[in-house]
Amino acid sequence: MPGNVIVVLRAYPKEVMDDFTKLIEKIQLKVKGTVYSLMKWEPVEIAFGYKALDLYFVMPEDIEGGTENLEEIIKGVDEIDNVEVIYITRVGM
Repeated sequence: MPGNVIVVLRAYPKEVMDDFTKLIEKIQLKVKGTVYSLMKWEPVEIAFGYKALDLYFVMPEDIEGGTENLEEIIKGVDEIDNVEVIYITRVGM
């Protein structure tokens, strides 16, 4: 029986941001109605005041293409320049 995985994506905004509230709202709207669920998020200091965003998603582990579709959804948000997978782990049984 397939379980779920937690995927941590690091999203790199196109510009320096201090307040990620509106960006998170856009991301939540993009994943609404999909198999992806945003559990939590946290800003990550990169350099010189520039921050990326670590996004923690829960998704089914048996999705064809793995995280590819999720990455494309997040890259589809106007303010996001790039996305990379930081970590994936299986949860529950």
